[in-house]
Amino acid sequence: VQLVESGGGLMHPGGSLRLSCVASGIVFNIEDMAWYRQAPGQERLEVATIPRLGTATYADSVKDRFTISRDNAENTVYLQMDSLKPEDTAVYYCHIIYRDVGYWGQGTQVTVSS
Repeated sequence: VQLVESGGGLMHPGGSLRLSCVASGIVFNIEDMAWYRQAPGQERLEVATIPRLGTATYADSVKDRFTISRDNAENTVYLQMDSLKPEDTAVYYCHIIYRDVGYWGQGTQVTVSS
């Protein structure tokens, strides 16, 4: 199983970015799909999770600004990030639970700065 993220970059405060993560090597259904982020010198924290069935959950810091979604047919998870703030600056990682095993992507840098 491999995860490849894309969509990161530099954005001004108040702007939007959309991250994508495509999983390959998938034969069965993916259970949870999630985004985490890690700022310099800080621990990796969960941003949003979307189960295969059920409701997405969000960290309080991104609620009402970020939206997670998934395309099960394409084994892809998205993170729409609106109203970006400088404190959203971090490396964003995709994570999936597949056949009870967790997998990580390589990360994509998001920088929010004027």
